[in-house]
Amino acid sequence: MSPAGPLSRDPIQEAHRQWGQHGWGEVADGMAAITSVTRTHQIMMARIDEVLRPLGLTFARYELLTLLSFTRAGALPMTKASARLQVHPTSVTNAVDRLEAADLAQRVPHPTDRRATLIKITEAGLALAATATAELNARVFAAPGLSDSQLRQLIRILAEFRQNAGDFSSENSASSWQPDDPE
Repeated sequence: MSPAGPLSRDPIQEAHRQWGQHGWGEVADGMAAITSVTRTHQIMMARIDEVLRPLGLTFARYELLTLLSFTRAGALPMTKASARLQVHPTSVTNAVDRLEAADLAQRVPHPTDRRATLIKITEAGLALAATATAELNARVFAAPGLSDSQLRQLIRILAEFRQNAGDFSSENSASSWQPDDPE
């Protein structure tokens, strides 16, 4: 939704029409799909930010805390965190700097590799990750705006797109990605 409320017309549908009128009809569907995904991302991030901002978190820091909370030891090498989050190591370094300043995570030496540094979640980080996850589950993830069958279809379509883009190997076929069926 725009700051002034919903628009009376779908601007992406209008852009699609204009693309056709300007001689770009053969790529109008691609433009509309990509623009729709981009706008959907903006809407979703606004919802997520509304939940995380009062907790003093960004989505990047939340993702890192949650990733660390999922590990057995509450710690990961920085390079592994970067790979799992699919972000540049500099982004992880920045997030860790902020989490350390808030006493939510700390850098610790790797026990067997002197060249590596681990990121370790603190008790406060674990508590905040749990609180943030409960809030996101209740206020964002429980009602994303699509039916269960639409969500499963969207997940499969996006998994196929990500696989085709090289996001993950073909050993893990996107077509076999099956979200749990609640029924």
